[in-house]
Amino acid sequence: MPRELGQVKLVGAGPGAADLMTVRAMRAVEGAQALLYDALVSDEVLSLAPARCVRIQTGKRAGKTSMPQDVINALMLKLARRGLNVVRLKGGDPSIFGRSGEEKAYLNTHGVQVEVVPGVTAASAAAAQFGFPLTHRGEARRLLIATATSKDGVLVDTGWASAAEAQTTLALYMGRDQAAAVAQRLAEEGRSLSTPAIAIENAGRPEARAIPSTLGGLARALAQAAPSGPVILLIGDVAARADLPTAETDHLPRRARL
Repeated sequence: MPRELGQVKLVGAGPGAADLMTVRAMRAVEGAQALLYDALVSDEVLSLAPARCVRIQTGKRAGKTSMPQDVINALMLKLARRGLNVVRLKGGDPSIFGRSGEEKAYLNTHGVQVEVVPGVTAASAAAAQFGFPLTHRGEARRLLIATATSKDGVLVDTGWASAAEAQTTLALYMGRDQAAAVAQRLAEEGRSLSTPAIAIENAGRPEARAIPSTLGGLARALAQAAPSGPVILLIGDVAARADLPTAETDHLPRRARL
């Protein structure tokens, strides 16, 4: 008699802290028999998995060697065919640059049931942690979540006109090394280089750091700060509302307040 297929859950681990996960996400990890997790998932979150759970680190960190997507797909299918409850654990939200669509389509094609469990994304975590809104009446009436880089790691070609509108808050993922090119492209579309901008390193974690600047000065500010963790860029008037450390505490790491 053929073995019954296991289910795969594509779970958002949120920005780092376990208490920022949804209850459904926590329960999924606690019930996992196999866990495929990205490099940015915190040890605190991983500790929720059962001791006998199969754990496989898949990488998926910008600029670092990671497991190819087709290998990840094949692993999930292999584990599900063994009848295991598989959790594919991703930082942030699996539907925001998490390739959940590709993975779901692949597994569904092979008859595997998939559930997507959402999570707190980096833009929301960064804004909450540093005390500013992503939308604000009279300043920002839309939020645009985008990636700065294409599949080949170069600046994307399209979409800059909508990102340049003055009342748009632009949240750019995977844009740390493209800040200068982003500023140039937005300026070409009419966005002022004096627009407030802020880069948040390790959003949602206790060691999070804010790097405030303007659109025109963001690349230089990032070069001086030399962040080593994941960075999200937030561009728009609301960035000026960030609650930043005083001059006396600028040398200290920013503590999470979520």
